[in-house]
Amino acid sequence: MFAKFLPPIKQPLAAVVIVSAITGGLVGGVLGAVAAGVAGNNLWPFVAQSLGVAPQTRTPGASGGENVRSQVVVEDSATVDAVSQAVRSVVSIVVTQDLSKLYNQAGPIGPFGDPFFFSFPYGFGTPPSGKQEVGGGTGFIITTDGMIVTNRHVVDQTDAEYTVILNDGTKYEAAVLARDTVNDIAILKILSDNLPVLDVGDSDSIKIGQTVIAIGNSLGEFSNTVTKGVVSGINRKVVAGDSRGSSEVIEGAIQTDAAINPGNSGGPLLDLFGKVIGVNTAVSREGQLIGFAIPINEVKSAMASVREFGRIVRPFLGVRYILITPEFAEATGITGVDHGALIVAGDARTELAVVPGSPADKAGLQERDIILAVNGEAVTLDRGLAKVLSRYKPSDTVALNVFRKGEEIEVAATLIEQE
Repeated sequence: MFAKFLPPIKQPLAAVVIVSAITGGLVGGVLGAVAAGVAGNNLWPFVAQSLGVAPQTRTPGASGGENVRSQVVVEDSATVDAVSQAVRSVVSIVVTQDLSKLYNQAGPIGPFGDPFFFSFPYGFGTPPSGKQEVGGGTGFIITTDGMIVTNRHVVDQTDAEYTVILNDGTKYEAAVLARDTVNDIAILKILSDNLPVLDVGDSDSIKIGQTVIAIGNSLGEFSNTVTKGVVSGINRKVVAGDSRGSSEVIEGAIQTDAAINPGNSGGPLLDLFGKVIGVNTAVSREGQLIGFAIPINEVKSAMASVREFGRIVRPFLGVRYILITPEFAEATGITGVDHGALIVAGDARTELAVVPGSPADKAGLQERDIILAVNGEAVTLDRGLAKVLSRYKPSDTVALNVFRKGEEIEVAATLIEQE
């Protein structure tokens, strides 16, 4: 909530399914070698190059142009294979709402003071009525019995109806099992069996420069649209907002330059083995081709929580904070530390530094304290306090290393469930 790296995104969030290319890997090497017609002693250079254990070598008698073409074939073959497998598990999500109720809630002017928000499709001054499609997004199947991951902002209307459309055109009514209070993710459920699922990968292993592919319900009408780019950044902190004016902080986001369009929200980020490494959630309108995805490792705990409790359970400490960097410390006169979470109050009266009655309050934390570490794990810009705490469960007691008035102390806090 305090990140200043990007201004709030004032347009609807957009997300896509992205497939990151593996710069190395045995499968890619073998595919490329086979596709290039390499045989006998010429096979190893391609495999070794893909594994990253040998520098690029030129096949005897072959030109540099032929090597480049071979590399293109390697990437294209892996891309086609990954997409052909993934599209079976990527779904479109349609949002339907009674517009007469929506109109009455917002008034004749519509939300945000925009007189054309509702009147444009229906005629100025004419109240809309009846159930109609008002939005959509993308999701992906994670269990054979119909659990689906998408963005929370796609399904955040509690009075709306949601329909999931599979790749073969089959439609299902969907129930929202859980909406995450921390990340922009939600879990849906449809009544079906033997559905194709996407494997879950490891987002900690991705590298900047990996080629990525996006598949999603682009613009709400072009299903299984594919775009391609690279992972252009990792561990980004982004302030993202939606069309209703709400915003949130996404920590540790994956940045990509793959083309992102409205309607792609909630799609998976895949590697070339077809494994999910992220959930795409936001696009920056301030730059060209800059999109962001929530790492799948941040989503795994939410999926496990839904399976165990039927809802997403998150630990709660109860502090409002700003992450410290060496530059921030120097600019604000903080001495003695160059990292941690500085506990601060907000501008509004309700934005207290420490929530009364919270675990932080009971542990004696105070405004201007700096939380340096949790159970020995340092709190940094790349691994913020929320990300570190997400590893724990409500009722866990954690040791907090705290910098207070020039001295480091240790306090214990017992986490509770975030409401």
